[in-house]
Amino acid sequence: MAARKKKLKYKRVLLKLSGEAMRGKREFGIDPEFISYLASEIVSAHKLGVQIAVVTGGGNIFRGVAGSKRGMDEATAHYMGMLATIFNAMALQDALEKKRAIVRLQTAIEMKQIAENFIRKKAIRHMEKGRIVVLGGGTGLPFITTDTGAAMRGLELGCDAVFKATKVDGVYSEDPVKNPRAKKYDFLSFEEAFKNDKIKVMDKAAVELCMRNDLKIVVFNTYKKGALVKALLGEKVGTVIE
Repeated sequence: MAARKKKLKYKRVLLKLSGEAMRGKREFGIDPEFISYLASEIVSAHKLGVQIAVVTGGGNIFRGVAGSKRGMDEATAHYMGMLATIFNAMALQDALEKKRAIVRLQTAIEMKQIAENFIRKKAIRHMEKGRIVVLGGGTGLPFITTDTGAAMRGLELGCDAVFKATKVDGVYSEDPVKNPRAKKYDFLSFEEAFKNDKIKVMDKAAVELCMRNDLKIVVFNTYKKGALVKALLGEKVGTVIE
C-alpha cells in the first residue's frame, strides 16, 4: 500500500457523479445496486490515500432545465433539481457507510436534520482527517449547473483535479454512440475543449472556470471497474484536459 501511495498523481480530487450514473441501469430514479458499486470504487480510491470530495447530480430524479422548459417557474425548477441532488447525495452517503467509510454529508441548502451546511474549511478539515465528503444541493443558487458547481467546489477545496465520471472511455471528437469512428482524445487542451462545440466534456462555464484557474479535468468511464484508481495513479485512462 505504501508503494502505491507514492505513485499517486493527485492528492485531493473532486469527483463529479452525474444523475445518470446514480440511476445505473434504470430509466430513472436511484439504482441501489449500482450506487453500491460506485461506493466500492470510491472506497478503493480513498484507500490509496487520496482525499476525495464528491458532487452529485440530480438528473435521474429531476432536471431543473427540463422543468422550466415545460412551463414551470425557472428558479423553482432549479431549486427542485438541487433537492434531487441531495436525494442522490444521501443515497451515496448510505452506500459508502455500508462499506465502512467515514463520510460527511454537506449541503448548500440548510438541512440541519440530515447534513452539515457546506463550509469550505470544515470540508477541507474532514478530508485531511481521512473522511470522504459528499456535497449535495449544487451551489444553493439557481441557474448554475452541477458541472459548474463541481468546478467551483474543486477550486474552493484546493483540489488537484475534477474527475468527471461518464459512461464512455473519455472525450471524443463526436458522440461515439452516434459515430463509431469518432476520435478519442487521451489529452486535450482547455482551449480546444472550450471552443469546439462538438466536444462534450462539461458545460462551457465549468470548462472556462477550470481553464482560468488551471484546474485539470479528468474524464473517465465509471462503468469500468478500477478506472478511478488507475486514473488517480496516473495511468492512461480516459482523457486528461489541461
